[in-house]
Amino acid sequence: MTGEKGDDSKKPEAGETIDTNSPYYIHASDYPKKMQVNDVLNDNNYNEWKQEMRNFVLAKNKMRLVDGSVQKPEASSPMHTTWIWADAMIKGWLTTAMEKEIRTSVRYANTSSKICEDLEERFEKEGAPRAYELKQSLNATRQDGNSVSNYYT
Repeated sequence: MTGEKGDDSKKPEAGETIDTNSPYYIHASDYPKKMQVNDVLNDNNYNEWKQEMRNFVLAKNKMRLVDGSVQKPEASSPMHTTWIWADAMIKGWLTTAMEKEIRTSVRYANTSSKICEDLEERFEKEGAPRAYELKQSLNATRQDGNSVSNYYT
């Protein structure tokens, strides 16, 4: 299968290009500091930021590197350096879209996947109490016996 279209295991020779369907492919217009979300990640917008970032990474065909579907090749593999380049690009996209304090806390993560795991662990735990608070607020909402039209007039 080596050399077939879509095969990620063959390192391109000098002058060859990487298949545009490969997660290793980096377009000439891609660069690590490219801003790709409407708002940078802060302490209050993780879920929205995560969805926007996920859409961006999916559109760039890099999600398989982030979710671990495409594992980091062994150092002896001809694709090792190519994987590192692609992952470094993703790390740049992720960290560019974060507030400085958050960016500083994930700066030394080895891979884009580790950055995402760290953020998930950090922010998903904070979401549970907020979800509980919102459910309690909804349960406490009452119209005091009024009809809907009377309640809102």
